[in-house]
Amino acid sequence: MANSRFTYVRDFELADKVLPNTWMLVRIDGKGFHKFSTTHNFTKPNDKRALDLMDRAAKQVLTEVADVIVAFGESDEYSFLVRKQSKLYNRRQSKILTLIVSLFTSAYVYHWRDFFPDLPLAYPPVFDGRLVPYPGVTEVRDYFKWRGVDTHINNLYNTTFWALVQQGGQSTAEAHKTLSASHQGH
Repeated sequence: MANSRFTYVRDFELADKVLPNTWMLVRIDGKGFHKFSTTHNFTKPNDKRALDLMDRAAKQVLTEVADVIVAFGESDEYSFLVRKQSKLYNRRQSKILTLIVSLFTSAYVYHWRDFFPDLPLAYPPVFDGRLVPYPGVTEVRDYFKWRGVDTHINNLYNTTFWALVQQGGQSTAEAHKTLSASHQGH
């Protein structure tokens, strides 16, 4: 902003710096992706095209943001680890978060046709995000272990659920009930 009598409005910006010497973990998540995947006829339980598109969008983030050193994806979410010593945007949380979420989302839309050449987007996908600072390697390692366990549990459930629907002839409501009943038995 040029030096003018209006420059004072910058004083209203928050200084939202992430603590120094902490790892920054950005996790993005598809908003309303159950509806999105249904509208776009994703193959259940895992649509390879959709998963490959998520990976392509993540690669764009890794290419454009040098301080992102690890990425991990599952379903409609992706996690990005920003190096501990990063000075990216002077460690301003809102700038880092919006950069990664908007870059991922724009890459997802931009590359849609590469993975779904005969299926136009019915409406734009939406991703939300959060940035969490972690103090040490132990917490970062445990974070990725947590995401790995969640991936395994969700994939096991979804694979079983869709097998009951597609091969077992159950309705989605019946499949949910079957899995709920078997879960309560343990």
